[in-house]
Amino acid sequence: MKRLLLFVLGLSLTACGGVRFKGEPIVVSTQKPLETTPSTSQKNEWAQLDLVQDQIPGMSVERAYSELILEKEGVEVIVAIIDSGVDIEHPELASNIWINQDEIPDNQIDDDQNGYVDDVYGWNFLGDSQNENLEYIRLQKKEDPGSDAFEVYEKKRQKERNKYKSRLANFLFLEDQIPQARQTLRKALGTETIDLDAARNIRPMRPELSEAIAMMSYVESVEITDAILKKAIKQYRDALEYHHNPDFEGRSIVGDDPDNLNDRDYGDGRIQGPVGTDTDHGTHVSGIVAGKTVGVAKNVKLMAIRAVPNGDEYDKDIALAIRYAVDNGAKVINASFGKSFSPHADWVHDAIRYAAANDVLLVHAAGNDNANVNPNNESNFPDDYDGGKEISKNVITVGASAWTFDKNLLAEFSNYGNISVDVFAPGYKIYSATAGQGYDRFNGTSMAAPYVSGVAAVLRSFYPRYSAEKIKKIIIASGVPMYGELIVPSGEETYSPSFYSKSGKLVNLYNALLYASK
Repeated sequence: MKRLLLFVLGLSLTACGGVRFKGEPIVVSTQKPLETTPSTSQKNEWAQLDLVQDQIPGMSVERAYSELILEKEGVEVIVAIIDSGVDIEHPELASNIWINQDEIPDNQIDDDQNGYVDDVYGWNFLGDSQNENLEYIRLQKKEDPGSDAFEVYEKKRQKERNKYKSRLANFLFLEDQIPQARQTLRKALGTETIDLDAARNIRPMRPELSEAIAMMSYVESVEITDAILKKAIKQYRDALEYHHNPDFEGRSIVGDDPDNLNDRDYGDGRIQGPVGTDTDHGTHVSGIVAGKTVGVAKNVKLMAIRAVPNGDEYDKDIALAIRYAVDNGAKVINASFGKSFSPHADWVHDAIRYAAANDVLLVHAAGNDNANVNPNNESNFPDDYDGGKEISKNVITVGASAWTFDKNLLAEFSNYGNISVDVFAPGYKIYSATAGQGYDRFNGTSMAAPYVSGVAAVLRSFYPRYSAEKIKKIIIASGVPMYGELIVPSGEETYSPSFYSKSGKLVNLYNALLYASK
């Protein structure tokens, strides 16, 4: 009986540790641009499409499932989402939420004795806090007014505030003028439906009608919706009221000392945060990783860890969040956040090393400042470099790509760098879940990172014996080469793909499965 049990167990482990996928890797010409852009019906799923079959530079997710994965199932993988909070009741996510089976809900007892009371779905390191300064403002407040350091921060603050005041004014102008333009057009056309071509043929063409046509043509060309307008105005007001405002202080409500790593008795189990918390970002990220219909991975439990406020995150929260994820079984950690200053970077580096020692992969967004983030250039923390040297082999940093395979393949906002950035993945107009059972399209490397986390989760599901370092190597090595010459984000110069990342490649699930099989 014992020999039979060992034999059956051996078969099971072999199956789980070495699934074989058969197919031919995707190969494309990197010198021939594709004129195809997603059709209206493809825009919500473009990131999952295939560069050869669909002529869209997605990650071949649908092809991987229809041709390779089919009905095959691997082991369950826990992916930690360190973010702003997650709507765990969203239909896309509800069945895939991690539950701490060793914790009894709402009994105010740390049943599993892990140091966190009632952490049934994860942990909220922010407590009742929602809004925050950016890190440079927190640093400025520690300096003496008039000192050199204080003045450096003050110069930056004034520059940032002027920028956001200008942007806010522009969007407030649009908020005022768009309804007036619509009213003018509807009156002139005599219909509720606005047909700009018909409006252009109206004679005589009065000045107010010409202005209304110009306004709505602009709105149409840049695809500004009322929802986008409302969100932008809130973003710029938040920048002025919270992010760049030294008179605002958001941490005291948490009740800890953010400069003391050993002060850990804070936070709570409300991973969605207090009433009014905006969990759109964390919900969107979660949907990309493992949403029921919009996600990449199908055999995943999502561990929600709230540690990213509306503003810059604290190094302490991120360090402890990484350790929480590791200690509670996560094999992949998604980190769709970043900042330019990190006063306690050593705490986060130690946590990254801890994750590496426990075979956990961390996927980090490269940032959205269209900047070179190689060492000695712009910074995007957390990173895996200390003194210019890589501290571990378990971090993948991801830039964002767009939906055309040509010189504009890089998303115009994405950071880049052939030392600090490993790969690129879709991050432009990405459709996923949002809070309150909603859906929306977001831009950002915050969207690119969870696509890679999803690929990593699929690989760790079918190849549980592969180390985090090996999974990273597979993802990087198996990617599809990017178009031969690429325009610098928000610039004009062109360089080869090797200028923008270590690999010069786009992540591809189909190729990754084939590569892992070999």
